[in-house]
Order: sequence, then C-alpha cells, then structure tokens
Amino acid sequence: MFKIIPSISIADGQVVRAKKGNLSNLLKYNYNAIELAQLYEDHGLNTLHLVDIDGARNDTPVNYHILEAIAGHTSMKVDFSGGIRTDGDVNKVIEYGATYFTVASLTVSKPELVSSWIISYGRETIGMAADCIDHKIHVKGWQKQTDIDLFDHIQKYYESGMKYVKITDITRDGIMEGPNFKLIEEVVNKFPDARISPMGGIRDIDDVKKLKDIGVYAVMIGRALYEDKIKLQDLVALM
Repeated sequence: MFKIIPSISIADGQVVRAKKGNLSNLLKYNYNAIELAQLYEDHGLNTLHLVDIDGARNDTPVNYHILEAIAGHTSMKVDFSGGIRTDGDVNKVIEYGATYFTVASLTVSKPELVSSWIISYGRETIGMAADCIDHKIHVKGWQKQTDIDLFDHIQKYYESGMKYVKITDITRDGIMEGPNFKLIEEVVNKFPDARISPMGGIRDIDDVKKLKDIGVYAVMIGRALYEDKIKLQDLVALM
C-alpha cells in the first residue's frame, strides 16, 4: 500500500521547516503541532513523522512533551527522529509514545550499535535516514559532509536487515522546487525490497503522483501541507 506520511518539525516549541538543511534559518509557522496531527488524522492519515530539530542540534532528543501530547491526543503512529544516540534515548522515545524511530547520524558514527538495534528492536520499528548532497551522506543535522557514498551506505544496512529507508536530497529540502526524481528512482530500482520514502521538495499533487508511479513505499510531506499547496483530500484519494 502506498502511504502518505505528513512530517512535523519542531524547534524551540514551534512548527518549523528547514530550507536546504539550514537549521540556523528556519521557516516558522503559526501552527499547533497537536492540532496539526489531529487534522491529519481526521483526514484518514495514520502515521506521522515527528522531527525533533532541537534534538538533532543537541545530540539528544528534546521534545518529548510534544511527542507525548501527539500520542495522547491522537491514534496516529509516530515515527520520531532527531538526536537519538543511545539505548536510553530509544527507550524514552518509545515510552513517550513513538511507534517507530529513525536514526541518521548514528548510522555513520556507530554502525555496530545501529545494526544491533535492527535485531533488538526489530526491523519494523527502526528506520534509517540517508541524507545527501551529490550522493554524499551528510550528518549532524545535515551540516557535516562525509565521504560515504549514498548507495554504499544504504547497501550496508540493507544487508544488515534494514527495511525502512528515508531519502533526502538536501538541496531540494524545504524549497518546493520538486524532488530529485532521478535519484529516488535509482534508489528504488537498486533496492526493490526496501521500503523507500523520499523527503524534500514536494510542491504539488503531481509530484506525489509521480513518486507513486516510481514505486516508493511512502512520501513524506511537510511545507507543502503547511502552506496548503496540496489539499489533504487529494492526498487521501491517492492512498
């Protein structure tokens, strides 16, 4: 089944959106995260991606209270990301209501730990985010480039049993100029048994339809929903 997953990013208590990975210059929105989640649920969406920008900056999750409030006031399954570094972080995130969690920087800094989590928490619970520019993985809230090739990085975890992979071309994120369709199609074709979910750049319903045709597992949408560029009822019709 093709899934639509709305994404809510939180920094300093506000709903925000980064542009091209710039965490020091965030677009701020006058929305309540809990009310947004309820709106999405009212339209039949059952999974939410919650990004803790403060957690990514501080190398430890921060916005547990927002996670807890969304989990307590909706029935949505929450996929939490941002700053997860230890078993304690994972346990606390799950305790506060997350159904799933996603790691990014840790896949580079502590690959053995992430591989062990695939076994201990199960491949239905953990996912990885592969954030890149020109096929090179970026970490630390997208601020630091590595020499790691995107496809080599995914392959490593794919062989370890990782099932859910989020792909972001950072140069497209938050600017609504369209996803990197070529890159996404390459990833889907190379890893046909993985659940690939692209993030970043989606500007209208046609972008969503094209991604669906490419064969992605899900699309994750933030700014285009915040700014009403895509109607929720149109998204629901695609599922």
